[in-house]
Amino acid sequence: VQLQAYGGGLVQAGGSLRLSCAASGGTFSSYSLGWFRQVPGKEREFVAAINWSGGRTDYTDSVKGRFTISRENAKNTVYLQMNSLKPEDTAVYYCAANVAGYIGIRREYYAYWGQGTLVTVSS
Repeated sequence: VQLQAYGGGLVQAGGSLRLSCAASGGTFSSYSLGWFRQVPGKEREFVAAINWSGGRTDYTDSVKGRFTISRENAKNTVYLQMNSLKPEDTAVYYCAANVAGYIGIRREYYAYWGQGTLVTVSS
């Protein structure tokens, strides 16, 4: 399974971005998918996850109400809509997939990772 994340960029505080992650190989509709982010010197942290059907989602507290994860199985793509962005959202964002149905925060449960896309939020 290969994952390709894109859509990052520079945005002012209060603005919006939509990240996308396209998958190839495997059976996309059977995967749970997650978004994580990382800043230099810190561990990669969980942002959001979605189950195979899109019927279950989970978010870290700091993005609840601002970010929305969704997926289009027909396009083998998962999205992260980010609204009301804050400077502290600045990070490299990674998409990840697992075939175990897991949508939690544990990085080690995600077997496949994309290369990351940089989001910079200016104040």
